Amino acid sequence: EVQKHSVHTLVFRSLKRTHDMFVADNAKPIPLDEESHKVKMSVKLRTEYGSVLHMPSLKENLREKGGANTGDPYGHKQYSGNQGQELDYVITGTHPYPPGPGVALTADTKIQRMPSESAAQALAVALPPSQARLDANRTAAGVGDIYRHAGMAERSQPPGVAMAVMEGGGNKNSALMAKKAPTMPKPQWHPPWKLYRVISGHLGWVRCIAVEPGNQWFVTGSADRTIKIWDLASGKLKLSLTGHISTVRGVIVSARSPYLFSCGEDKQVKCWDLEYNKVIRHYHGHLSAVYGLDLHPTIDVLVTCSRDSTARIWDVRTKASVHTLSGHTNAVATVKCQAAEPQIITGSSHDTTIRLWDLVAGKTRVTLTNHKKSVRAVVLHPRHYTFASGSPDNIKQWKFPDGNFIQNLSGHNAIINTLAVNSDGVLVSGADNGTMHLWDWRTGYNFQRVHAAVQPGSLDSESGIFACIFDQSESRLLTAEADKTIKVYREDETATEETHPVSWKPEIIKRKRF
Repeated sequence: EVQKHSVHTLVFRSLKRTHDMFVADNAKPIPLDEESHKVKMSVKLRTEYGSVLHMPSLKENLREKGGANTGDPYGHKQYSGNQGQELDYVITGTHPYPPGPGVALTADTKIQRMPSESAAQALAVALPPSQARLDANRTAAGVGDIYRHAGMAERSQPPGVAMAVMEGGGNKNSALMAKKAPTMPKPQWHPPWKLYRVISGHLGWVRCIAVEPGNQWFVTGSADRTIKIWDLASGKLKLSLTGHISTVRGVIVSARSPYLFSCGEDKQVKCWDLEYNKVIRHYHGHLSAVYGLDLHPTIDVLVTCSRDSTARIWDVRTKASVHTLSGHTNAVATVKCQAAEPQIITGSSHDTTIRLWDLVAGKTRVTLTNHKKSVRAVVLHPRHYTFASGSPDNIKQWKFPDGNFIQNLSGHNAIINTLAVNSDGVLVSGADNGTMHLWDWRTGYNFQRVHAAVQPGSLDSESGIFACIFDQSESRLLTAEADKTIKVYREDETATEETHPVSWKPEIIKRKRF
């Protein structure tokens, strides 16, 4: 009796048989077809090296060079018509001659080989100055490259060396110049930042921080469920706001109205009127903890992101939910707004993607999947049309509007919670283990690493940076930390490029695409 199997089992067995049948051929290279390879190389020579078809060739004595043993990559018959002739120069193409059957051999068509390097160099030197100047760039293309692509062995030049014809003061000479591998440009010097103030007052982790547009005070949100407003110059507490019933995860101060917006793990988004220090609006709609928020710089729109995998766009005045931005498959950790397109950028902490959104349509413009680990932080450059994203695998820089990858900033091997950048090109990354790295934005050079001590009485494990921000003057850097403090840094005014030199080496760029 034949045993009956399910369709699933039969398909699986068929798949396994197919795999076993072809497993020996896996990754086997396809055998090279000589005819097609010759055609390919011929086309490649004509298309890619058409600009150097004027290259000089030397009629060499075949007897001295071994007669018919000098190989022709295209398999044409060698003619003995040029045996016994004196050396002279002619300008020929890189195609072997004769070009076809029945073509009469003349003084120009009986050259059977590619241009030799010695002939090219000698002719370039012998040309009149004006011609040498015109042809200098073309002869510098590298005869070795043509030999290599035609399938012939290179005779003297190692790869990466090109011939350049140089002329100066009427004296004509030639020199072999090595091509340099691309190197990282020298980074701009930035003074080091030093800790100068530690502000205590919260009774829980300080999760978020924002500076008001007038640069007089700043606001923090904490796991103690309070929002505190501090004087920026003195660091003294001005005001405490209570109302959230769980950790406050985001705060931002409006530049267009006297409002403060906050969000928290209690699913609430609140609008505070700072003239009365009271909540005047609630924005209801998120189904889980709200992790971040941002205000649009030019219109009265608030954007929030949540653990419910969505970001929501709110009309500040009417409290209406304009759009629900769906697409992320897990918690959305960070959101940023800008006036230019794309106007909204979100980073998901668990599906590892970044999305650029069309604000009008409420749909995704671009999804960036390069990160392999959670994206908890995104920052926009204040002057350039670029942004950066932070993840434990890398900090990546991108170009708007399509999210084209620029470079990786590697070395901060920790869970990156926050990023901040100023107009001077200083990028700051703060991590879960309390380390803070400072980078040169343009080159990606890490010029300083900071690990501030936790405040007395705290455990070493409470060393963590949850948020950081530059003040409006960009002369101070504020960090919100797990030891319940706010730390304030400023540039070391005594530092100079001589006392703190850039320990930089022009290393060869080895940047990965992903």
